[in-house]
Amino acid sequence: MFKGGNMGKMMKQVQKMQAEMAKLQEELEDRLVEATAGGGAVKVVATGKKEIKEININPEAVDPEDVEMLQDLVLSAVNEALNNAEKMVSEEMQKISGGMNLPPGLF
Repeated sequence: MFKGGNMGKMMKQVQKMQAEMAKLQEELEDRLVEATAGGGAVKVVATGKKEIKEININPEAVDPEDVEMLQDLVLSAVNEALNNAEKMVSEEMQKISGGMNLPPGLF
């Protein structure tokens, strides 16, 4: 199927891709994404490893009579931040893999 040189070249490319993905995994801890809800009333910052780093709530968004609205805003901002983190990771992985659709967790 593969001639010796082609298989060797492919293995070197896979090894390079693995090294780049390992480096990216380390960098993702420091890469941040953010999301807001309620026109900026709630802001959430997450890492590329999908870890929430900050939640900022504008004091004007705190209404003791409507705690449910604040909860919804926080939930919405957190989910959007995590989705943004996933999108960032996916885009970076696409750059490394050259557009190959590799299953998550392969490397």
